[in-house]
Amino acid sequence: MSRALRTMLRSPVVVVAGVALAWFVFTFLIYPNAVLLKEVFAPGGSFSGRALQKLWSSERALDSLRNSFVLAAVLTVTVNVLGVFIVLVTRYFAVRGARLLWLGYATTLVYGGVVAVSGYSFVYGETGFVTRLLLGVAPGWDPAWFSGMFAVVVVMTLTGTGYHMLFLSSALARLDHQTIEAAQQLGSSPWRILRTIVLPVLKPTLFAVTVLTFLGGLAAFAAPQVLGGREFQTITPMILTFSGNPGSRDLAATLALVLGLATLLLLAVLNRIQAQGTYFSVSKVSTALTKQRIGSPVANAVVHVLAYALFVVYLVPPLLIVLFSFTDAATIASGDLGAGSFTLANYERVLTDAAASWPFVVSVGYAAVTAVVVLVMMLFVARILQKFVNVVTVTVEYLLHIPWVLPSTLTALGLIITYSVPRLPVGGAVLSGTVGLLAVAYVTAKIPFTLRMLKAAYASIPVSLEEAAALLGAGTLRTYRRVLLPLVLPAAAAVSALNFTSLLDDYDTAVFLAHPLYQPLGIAIQNATRGEGTSDATALTFVYTVLLMVISTLAMWFVYGRNSGTGKRRSARWPRRRPAPAGGRTTTTATTATTASTASTV
Repeated sequence: MSRALRTMLRSPVVVVAGVALAWFVFTFLIYPNAVLLKEVFAPGGSFSGRALQKLWSSERALDSLRNSFVLAAVLTVTVNVLGVFIVLVTRYFAVRGARLLWLGYATTLVYGGVVAVSGYSFVYGETGFVTRLLLGVAPGWDPAWFSGMFAVVVVMTLTGTGYHMLFLSSALARLDHQTIEAAQQLGSSPWRILRTIVLPVLKPTLFAVTVLTFLGGLAAFAAPQVLGGREFQTITPMILTFSGNPGSRDLAATLALVLGLATLLLLAVLNRIQAQGTYFSVSKVSTALTKQRIGSPVANAVVHVLAYALFVVYLVPPLLIVLFSFTDAATIASGDLGAGSFTLANYERVLTDAAASWPFVVSVGYAAVTAVVVLVMMLFVARILQKFVNVVTVTVEYLLHIPWVLPSTLTALGLIITYSVPRLPVGGAVLSGTVGLLAVAYVTAKIPFTLRMLKAAYASIPVSLEEAAALLGAGTLRTYRRVLLPLVLPAAAAVSALNFTSLLDDYDTAVFLAHPLYQPLGIAIQNATRGEGTSDATALTFVYTVLLMVISTLAMWFVYGRNSGTGKRRSARWPRRRPAPAGGRTTTTATTATTASTASTV
C-alpha cells in the first residue's frame, strides 16, 4: 500500500465517505450497465446474439441508426459554420449593432431543449403562426413544409450555437492582436489572416464544440420526435418506443449500446486528431483584440444583411411566445391579435391554480433537490480527489465520469431494467415507477460536470493558505470550513445555478423515468406541442416557457454578469493579485466560477 493511500485511510471521515461513495458508484453507475449488458447479450445466462439479429432484421431500427448518424454529421457542419459566423460578426468584425446582435443570438443560452423545439413548432409548424401567414399569401402552400429532416436540422442548428457563444467567444478574446498587426504589415489579406491565424488558434475549441455537437445530434430526442414525423425517426425516440414494450426492450437496449459505442469511438478519434496538432500563438506582451473592419463594401453589406436576417430568425420564436403568453386560447388558435386579445389570466392561473402550476413545481423540486444533493456530495469528494492522488482516487474519478461517456438514454434504460425487480444493493426495493428513480438519474448525470468544476476550484487555492492555517494550529476540518470552503463557494454556487436551470425543462431523461403523477415540465410542454393537451394547455405552456427563460436569464447573470461590467470599480476596491512563485497556482476562484459556467447551459 502506497504512503499516499495510507495517509488517506487514516481519516475516519474519508473512510466513511469512501464507503458511501463506493456504494453509490456501484449501485447506480456500474451495476445498472452490467445488468443491461447481461439482458442484451446473455438473457439466459449464456451469450446470445438474438438482440443483434433483431436489430439487423428491424427496418425501423436500422433507419433510425442511419438517420441519427446522418443528422450528427450534418450538424457538425451546419452548427460550426453558423456558430463561427455568429462569433465573428459579434466579436471579431466591426459590425454595426454587434451588441444588439449578440443579445438576439444569445437567446439560445436561455431557450433550448424541448422548450425551443416547441417554440419553433408553434411558429413554423402545420398550425404555426408563420405557416398561417404563408397560407394566407399562398393558399397552395404545404402546411407540413416545416417537418422531416429539414426542420430538425434547422432547429438543431439554430439552437446548437450556444456552445460557440460561450466557448468560441472566450477563445477569440484571448487572441493576441499583435499577431494580426504583424500579418497586416506583411501584406496579408483579411481573409488570409482569418484563415491562417485566427481560425487555427480556435481549433481546440472547435474540436470541443464539434464533439458536443456530434453527440447532441446522435442522441437528439425532442426535435426528431416533434418535427421529424414518421419519415425521419432517430435512435433515441425509437429507444423510447421499443422500451415501452417488454418484448422489445432488448432491441431498445441494443440501440442504446450502439449509441454508447459510437460516443466512445468519436471521443477517441477526435482526441487523437486534436493531440496531433499544436494550436497557440506566442508573444512577450499580449494585447487585446481589436475588431477588424471589412474592407470590401459588397462583403460588408452581405455580412450585415446575413447577420440581421439571422437576428430576426433567432428572435422571432421567443418574442412570439412571450407575446402569445398574454393572450387567450382563442387568439392562440387563430393567431389574430387584437386590442382585446391580451390578458393576464394565463399567468394568474399558473401562479394560483395548483393543478396548472404542478408541472412547474415538480420540475423546480427535482432541479433543486438535484443541485443540492450533487453539491453536497461533490464538495467533499472533489476535495479528496484533488488532495489525495493515488490509484484508488484516480479509479474513482474515472468511474464518476461514466455519465459523460454514456448517453442519458442508456443510463435511463439501465436503471429501468435493473430496478424493475427487487435488488440487493438497494435493500430489495423496486425503484421503477417511483419518484426517486428520476432524481437518481438527475444526480448521476450532473456528477461529472460538478466534480470537474469543483476540483478545478480547489486546485486554484494556493497551498500556502493551508500551510498557514496549520501553523496557526487549525485542524484539517477547521481549515476546510474556515479557509477552503469560503473560497470554493462562488464556483459551487455558479455550478449549482447552472445545474438547477438545466434540469427545469429536461425531457430526455424524464420521459423514461418520470412518475405518472409527478411529471415535470418538459413532458407537459412536449404533450402540449404534440396536441395531446387542450388549447388551454398550450397557453400555459407559453407561460411556462417565459418563466423558464426568466429563470435561465437570472442564472446566466448570476454566473457571468456579476464578474463583468464593473471591472474598474472592482479593481479599485480589490488589488490585483500578485503573480505566484514559479510553479505556483495563479488561477483565482472567481475565474474558476466563470469557467464552471461553460458546460451546462444547453
